[in-house]
Amino acid sequence: MAVPILPLKEMSAKDKLQTMEALWESLSADPAAVESPEWHENELRVRESRIQSGDAKFIDREKSKADIRRQTS
Repeated sequence: MAVPILPLKEMSAKDKLQTMEALWESLSADPAAVESPEWHENELRVRESRIQSGDAKFIDREKSKADIRRQTS
């Protein structure tokens, strides 16, 4: 199957985001069809270990978003 060539330089940011959303929707429709890379499993194990050892902690999503907004504005 040939990979379609998208005119990325001519696409608006909105068009690019809509294209990414369409691709993600298509990929996530059948999660078993997409194999997770080995590095992803390794990273999850490292993060889980950091949580268990107390070196890291979960934070509320809304608090995290607010922190990011504050740091980037």
